[in-house]
Amino acid sequence: MDELNGRMLACQILITGLIARVANNSPDPLAFLSDFRDEIKAVIRQVNIDGSESPDRMRQAAQRSVDELFSLMKPPSSDA
Repeated sequence: MDELNGRMLACQILITGLIARVANNSPDPLAFLSDFRDEIKAVIRQVNIDGSESPDRMRQAAQRSVDELFSLMKPPSSDA
């Protein structure tokens, strides 16, 4: 289980970095992040999880992960 958690953490870090990189290349990074977050939340709400006894619980866990991921991102500095 520790290996799986480590891999999931690595994937979250990679995804966070990729999203931040794309946002920083966007003319309006905050709008990009907001739109992207809303799209991801919509996907999570609609995902169909076959063979699961409690798909709602899995969706809630995915939603918490997305919220945590986006809470780690901060707006780009205005130093540039």
